Amino acid sequence: MTATTATPPTGATTATTAIDLNADLGEGFGRWELTDDERLLSVVTSANVACGFHAGDAATMRRVCELAAERGVTIGAQVSYRDLAGFGRRAMDVPSAELAAEVAYQIGALEVFARAAGARVAYVKPHGALYNRVVHDTEQARAVVDGVRLADAALPVLGLPGSRLLELAREAGLPAVPEAFADRAYTEEGTLVPRGRDGAVVSDPDAVVERSVGLARLGRVTSHAGSSIEVRARSLCLHGDTPGAVELARRVRRRLEESGVRVEAFA
Repeated sequence: MTATTATPPTGATTATTAIDLNADLGEGFGRWELTDDERLLSVVTSANVACGFHAGDAATMRRVCELAAERGVTIGAQVSYRDLAGFGRRAMDVPSAELAAEVAYQIGALEVFARAAGARVAYVKPHGALYNRVVHDTEQARAVVDGVRLADAALPVLGLPGSRLLELAREAGLPAVPEAFADRAYTEEGTLVPRGRDGAVVSDPDAVVERSVGLARLGRVTSHAGSSIEVRARSLCLHGDTPGAVELARRVRRRLEESGVRVEAFA
């Protein structure tokens, strides 16, 4: 992956006039709730629903699918390593065949509740450690693609621009959708700064809002080192587990629309 560091000229053509807003939802388990699913579903256009491996359970999946369907929000399966204790953020080594089967299993579980709500699973997004692993790991990325194809050979895959996951998805005939993060710091190479490093998460709401506009209109963002890098995406992730997530999501959407960006789902 490479990053472009040149600053775009004044009046440069925008990278896109439309952006999807996605959020990770249904990230509770039993009596434990992490995200304000109902209020976030009034803002976002796509919902990445946890499928039980890093968070979520049957009742939660059903409830979120019903709420999403009521609001016309697109439902996506957020698949993960089997890691409830670590919230899917711990590195794991899973054999390819096993990982492919587990990806398909998670999609299938969510599809039951999506269809019961009168909707469908419309895309797939890896979560946490799996998301970061498939940026560079060809074997694990291929296993995710194989799992998606096993569940539905036409499902779009959401991931980091330039990742092995999106490259292999395209090769397999799956729609590959690039995603950006306004509240995460980027390296010079266009990858996400690991969460364990200082400054990995952008906490200033004003900065998150302005980064969102820059990503949507110019396809650019300031890296952790201070350079302007190219990150062209069709979907923008708003993390639902951060303090003030709902109000921040509302501000981001309002500012995007004021800037002339259409906010609409990609699937």
